[in-house]
Amino acid sequence: MGVKEVSCEKTAKPREIRHIHLIAKANSVSFARGCEVPVNIGIRKAGQATILDLDGALKLGEAEEAFRGQIQQLMDSGATRVAVNLAGVTELDSSGIGALVRSFTMLKRAGGKCTFFAPNKRVLMLLKMVRLDSILDMADDEASALTRI
Repeated sequence: MGVKEVSCEKTAKPREIRHIHLIAKANSVSFARGCEVPVNIGIRKAGQATILDLDGALKLGEAEEAFRGQIQQLMDSGATRVAVNLAGVTELDSSGIGALVRSFTMLKRAGGKCTFFAPNKRVLMLLKMVRLDSILDMADDEASALTRI
């Protein structure tokens, strides 16, 4: 619930602060953490590569945080070759796109590699629209992604 502190110098003592509730409990909506279930992340190994299977919406909030956290955990444990399966991603917003770009950049800077594969038509169209399909390492399927790593 949002609370704003305001000084009411005309109606109260100079140091008294009155709380005004900006959003009532019954009407409040959290845009970042709605009813959406966070993205499920499956992890498996294929040779030197770690494959992340994403299933669900990769959007602002818990899903994007979980993905970023998983990439960070992999890097902390020494994994620098990551393939991300986008086949199960149902929705992608700007925060999700940012998380993909950050993971790609972090792994590249660490001397590793990050490849994304099997995006559905909607996700691929969105990545093409923001011209990231030519910047991110994209593959059609798992086999071709693993050959790039």
